[in-house]
Amino acid sequence: MTEASRHRTRLVGLGLSALFVVLAGKAGYLALSPDRDSGGYAARAGEQIARADIVDRNGEQLATSVSVYSLVANPQLIWDPREVATRLAGVLPDLDADSLTSRLSDQSREFVWVKRGLTPRQRQTVFDLGLEGLWFKEEISRAYPRGTLAGQVLGFVNIDGVGAGGIEFSQNDRLAAGGEPLRLTIDNGVQAAVEAELAASAAADGFEGAAVILLEARTGEVRAMASWPPFNPNRSSDIAIDDPSRMNRATGALYELGSVFKPLTVAAALEAGAIRPTDMFDVHDPIEMRGYTISDLHPIGTRVNVTTIIAESSNIGTVHINQKLGPRRQQDFLKRAGLLDRSPVELAGSAAPILPERMDDLTAATMAYGHGIAVTPMTFLSAFAAFANGGERVTPTLIVDETRKPQPVRVMSAITADLVNAMMREAVLTGTGKNAEVAGYRVAGKTGTAEKPVPGGYDDGRNISSFAAIFPYDSPQYAMIVTLDDPKAGPGGSVASQNAAPTAGRIIERVAPLLGIAPRFEDLRPAGDGYRARSDERTSL
Repeated sequence: MTEASRHRTRLVGLGLSALFVVLAGKAGYLALSPDRDSGGYAARAGEQIARADIVDRNGEQLATSVSVYSLVANPQLIWDPREVATRLAGVLPDLDADSLTSRLSDQSREFVWVKRGLTPRQRQTVFDLGLEGLWFKEEISRAYPRGTLAGQVLGFVNIDGVGAGGIEFSQNDRLAAGGEPLRLTIDNGVQAAVEAELAASAAADGFEGAAVILLEARTGEVRAMASWPPFNPNRSSDIAIDDPSRMNRATGALYELGSVFKPLTVAAALEAGAIRPTDMFDVHDPIEMRGYTISDLHPIGTRVNVTTIIAESSNIGTVHINQKLGPRRQQDFLKRAGLLDRSPVELAGSAAPILPERMDDLTAATMAYGHGIAVTPMTFLSAFAAFANGGERVTPTLIVDETRKPQPVRVMSAITADLVNAMMREAVLTGTGKNAEVAGYRVAGKTGTAEKPVPGGYDDGRNISSFAAIFPYDSPQYAMIVTLDDPKAGPGGSVASQNAAPTAGRIIERVAPLLGIAPRFEDLRPAGDGYRARSDERTSL
């Protein structure tokens, strides 16, 4: 080899060495540095707007934004994609080494997400590997410090921080803009008490799902909304899309709620002047109607008054009352009560009612006692709360708005509401709702047990059990519904009087003090024979 050739070889070697040093230096500069962002591939974390917090009515935090780190790669700076992918999968087991190898081998790309939302320990472990072509990108993530508390109400955000369920979805634009916290009407203490009692009821009654809503009747503000099974929004990415915990059964599930509709039927008939509280009805014989038989769960006598029909939950008596009301006036009342429409509460998953395909004498009869019409617990409670608000219905809300002025809809007169309230109080004192009574807090309410619909009819082995209540009876302020989906049969059977009613009673006992309601222990029974469930011909049960 000539001297010139050796000189050229030496120069080429020096050039390659210099190039290697430059590349190595650049790789080191772009390597794992906690302070390094994506270098132009995405906005700096400092430029991101932190999503607004969500707080309860007292300002206690329910959802907030926190900084997290995600692992990012530039395939053009990775020399051995297989080695990098294998070593990363060794410390991050949920990564698929083959899939990651394929993505890191794509030299046309300069930005690849490896894993979002690393824990501090994961971040340090990856950093210690010292692999080339990787860096950490700081992002803003969502955290729910109270876990499952009001989980379905809050909802969750997707991997990119966009609302994908609950309030996070329905109020996404407001929350994404940052700024002051979004204040909900729920009370964390009341919500926690409701969820605790619902969990206790689940352990005792073994139902497959449930919902509880507590509403302030005058303002429409929801003080608590719970759905079972509980949902933890912190783990939303790990929960299957069809997991039952994702459904907010209070607003998204449709149920035939059964006899909790009877007070509404009686109110409609009283309001229309079709009946009087002292009217007597023959409830001895079942009603035959176009091949269907309408009967009572247990005999309650021969001729009884309206209060007895409510207190002892007579289907036969309710149908007789509804026949005096008539289908047209029944539908007009249901429309005023909001039972034919979707509840306008601020949740996108609020479901529209399922109504009979045609309205006739049979569907009118079954709707009178809560069959043949399926509504959400929220839709029903909005109507039922009129009993606690002098006969006026107020649009329910989950968001505190100091400028909001409720626009009540007159469903019935205050006199009618008082009359039916007295009947429901008797139902708790002496009738099917006895297990909902709470010393000092004067509950009025109605049980409802409905067989679950199945193709071609109803399953007589599976029930929807509910209890709708107002309290305190003598000065109504709050309305509540407890709905249990397919509770197991206990000693008293799988009927509402044995599961939904006692659950409601336990909840009221816990939340009434939190709501500032002072107990009173005198017996404020309805006064006057016209309100009492009494009849000379009534048989003992």
